[in-house]
Amino acid sequence: MKFEKWQALGNDYIIIEAADLPWELTQQRVQRICDPHFGIGSDGILLLSRSEDPEYVANLRIFNPDGSEAELSGNGAREAILYLRRHGWTDAETFSIMTASGPVTPTITSARTCRVAMGRASTTSKDYPDGAEDGRGTLSSGDRDWKFQHVSIGNPQCAIEAGADLEELDLGKIGPGIERNSIFPNRTNVSFYRVSGSRVRARIFERGVGETLSSGTGASGAAVAAFLNGAPSPITVELDGGELKVEISDDLDVTLTGWAEPIAAGELAPEMMAALADLD
Repeated sequence: MKFEKWQALGNDYIIIEAADLPWELTQQRVQRICDPHFGIGSDGILLLSRSEDPEYVANLRIFNPDGSEAELSGNGAREAILYLRRHGWTDAETFSIMTASGPVTPTITSARTCRVAMGRASTTSKDYPDGAEDGRGTLSSGDRDWKFQHVSIGNPQCAIEAGADLEELDLGKIGPGIERNSIFPNRTNVSFYRVSGSRVRARIFERGVGETLSSGTGASGAAVAAFLNGAPSPITVELDGGELKVEISDDLDVTLTGWAEPIAAGELAPEMMAALADLD
């Protein structure tokens, strides 16, 4: 089975074409492939398949390293988009792909960059069913109360303005209690951020991953929260792995601009394929 490994701001994914899979990509197989010692090692898997609908170049499924399936990933989507273009699935500058969260429409701007129309963000969603219309609330984790802004941007985001304390926070201690809080029935991604004019510094605790170098949807969630509090668009989001540009309309339509590039291409060894076949 062939694969490629890509990264965007340090957020790395293994890309597999569904036509190459000899078996279903189950939770245990995802965990084994993503394992850094017994597998390839990555922040997740991007599974691409041909779309039967001519409106879409491909269908994209996104798996977290714990085997759960994500609705959307901003960094993963860019990696998949640039992979599709590089491998000749399309020669169009602007096209659409289908994800679990709905259509995503990118515009290729160079061999390693693209602008992605991520859809319309919302402060209400099924992922925060008892929340207020404005998406604001308070919860407790790590022996502290946190005011947060819920943002749905293809997946659930819990954005917390941390101010001057941002860099000192122990996300490994605080994050799990927020990710798995009972008010979020499908768990949530968490972004802690600080605002300075049109710039946002953010740290990300990703659902099913933990603290990560970057997240495109996490950056979008933090940017939308900052925008709702008066920050001007476009917003540059500074993450541990680099910067992303987030444009937000008055209707909360979000466009994410950034880069992605390949790391390696390879083929799983027969021994690895046999081990994966033995897993459910």
